[in-house]
Order: sequence, then C-alpha cells, then structure tokens
Amino acid sequence: MSYDPKETAPEAPAPKGPVGSREAQILYVAEAEDGIRLDRWFRRRWPHLSNIQVQKMARGGQIRVDGARIKPEGRLTAGAAVRVPPIPEPIVRAPGEHMPLTPADIAFAKSMVIYEDDLVIALNKPWGLAVQGGTKTTRHVDRLLSAWGEGMERPRLVHRLDRDTSGVLLLGKGPEAAKRLAGAFARRQAKKTYWAIVMGLPKPTAGQIDLHLKKSGINDYEIMRPAEPKENGAEPAETAYALISHAGQRASWMALRPFTGRTHQLRAHMKAIGHPILGDPKYGDEKSKELSGPLKLQLHARRIELDHPKGGKLIVEAPISPEMRAGFQHFGFDQGEADRDPFEGVRRMR
Repeated sequence: MSYDPKETAPEAPAPKGPVGSREAQILYVAEAEDGIRLDRWFRRRWPHLSNIQVQKMARGGQIRVDGARIKPEGRLTAGAAVRVPPIPEPIVRAPGEHMPLTPADIAFAKSMVIYEDDLVIALNKPWGLAVQGGTKTTRHVDRLLSAWGEGMERPRLVHRLDRDTSGVLLLGKGPEAAKRLAGAFARRQAKKTYWAIVMGLPKPTAGQIDLHLKKSGINDYEIMRPAEPKENGAEPAETAYALISHAGQRASWMALRPFTGRTHQLRAHMKAIGHPILGDPKYGDEKSKELSGPLKLQLHARRIELDHPKGGKLIVEAPISPEMRAGFQHFGFDQGEADRDPFEGVRRMR
C-alpha cells in the first residue's frame, strides 16, 4: 500500500485553542478529514465541548452539512460545508485541567514512547494513568498528547486501555493514519496479546470463553456481568486464553487474546470462569484479594500486531510494568518462559 504524507495536509488548519464563537459560521472539511465522524470533527476544533453538547446541537438541527441534518456519529466527506452554530466559551474547569503542559509533562509523555515513525506512535502506558479524562481526572493520556503539538500535529487515540491496565497503546499521527489504525481495531483485525496473573490453575489450561456481557451499575460502580444472549443490553464477547506458567495451584501466568472489545472484557471473563485476575478490586473475590496482598492489577497489554497504515505489519511489544514485575517476582515467573505467540493458529469461534 502506498502512502503519500502530502495527502494528509489539511486545506485549513484547525483552531489551536478551545475558543468559542458568537455567530454561526460555515467551515469546510479538509481532505485529510474525509470519513471522520461529525462529533470528533467538532471535538478536534473545540476540545472544551462535551459529547452531550455536540449531540444536542446536531439533533436540534443547529448543525447542518451541505444544508442537511446529520447525526453526531455521521461521517463527513472532504469538501463538505458544515454549518457551525455559535459555540459557547469554555467553562473554567478544575485547576490544572486545561493548563498548558509543563516541561515535566512533556518529558513524561515522551518517556512512554516505545515505537515511533512518521505515522504511528506506540506508548507503554503505565498502571494508574487514565487514557481519557473525566470529572475527577485531569491527568490522562489524551491531555498529554499535546506534547507532540496541537491541531493536525496532535496524535490521535485509536483504542483504549483501562486505567489500571499497563502496556501497548497506539496513536495515529494525522487523521488518515488514525482512521486506518482505528479501522483495524473496529474490524477486529488487530491481534492483541495480554499477560495476566490469575488466581488458581485453569482447567483446561487453554481454551476460549464465549460469554455475553452486560453493563451493570453506574459510574465508578459500573461492572460487566455475564448475561444471556437474548437479555436486553447483552453484548457478545469472546476471549482466548493459554497458560504460560503456574505457581502450583495458587496462581497462573496467562496469555489472553480478546476477539471482541467489550469494557473490562478480560477481567469479567476470567472472573466468570473462576480465576479472577489478581490485584483487581472490582472483579476480585475474598480469596483473590487475600492472595493478591499489596499487588496492583496484574494485567498488561503485552503485544499488538496489525497492518501498518502505509503497508506491511506493525508489531509492538511493551516491557512489563513495575506493578506486573512485582507479581512475577512474588510468584517466581520468568519472562523467558513465554512463547512469542501462544495463539498462533487460533481463530474466533463465531
């Protein structure tokens, strides 16, 4: 696949700051933004807008594309004329949330890089760092992406990791690269391998979990629980697992491969088969909490393999985190025991 960086040059630069506007205006979709969702197009230009605000403007008909209504998730085409209604000024947030990055912030962001080329950045996200912000979260990966610049220079997230899951997190440089990477994840073409330390010794030691999941609870108390396929809100979820090593019957070092991308899928699936991931305060039970002791969540996104935006394969591996290393030391696991790809030849059941 050929790839010309010139093709990603925008017709007009996006506004760099989170400023509002008092009058409606017409803006045109750049060539590099062909296929982008309407809500993401807005958030790229006005980061202070919430998803709810964009949805309200779109559904109320305030936003028009070539004169027609459009849904928030609708895709834009290059050259389309977007009617932008008056944009509210940014609301003053919690101290530090919208402050410019400090030199220390920039140095920290760049220290996470384990691979970078002209189209892709791969980070080794540490334990405890959220990917995106929230009401009480002002330090997160999305904010730190400003270390690479603003507007079209700012890399884009193409997938997610839980706050307490460490490991490989990919970013796209420019909208075209981000669109291709995100598309690979959406089409389940990315091969993701996680390492986890779980309670007990699964039997059989390798297999696949095909179990629907459904969100239950709200906010910080939201969890995924097993559900019947016909249950309202239930989503199909499939995970392959394989034993790498075990510490007697107490704990096992597992390789996990999600074939679907449900929230907390690996954590919920391992709990469902009676082997919760250690250090998990949300999906653990009394026995796993006792075995975990002071250990943090023992889940690490070890490896990602997918098509590179300009051809060929992109394979990235992330060294284990200090939190995961503590688990290895506690149970006596050696990284040299791991096969490069324990799921070679394994395919989805569906």
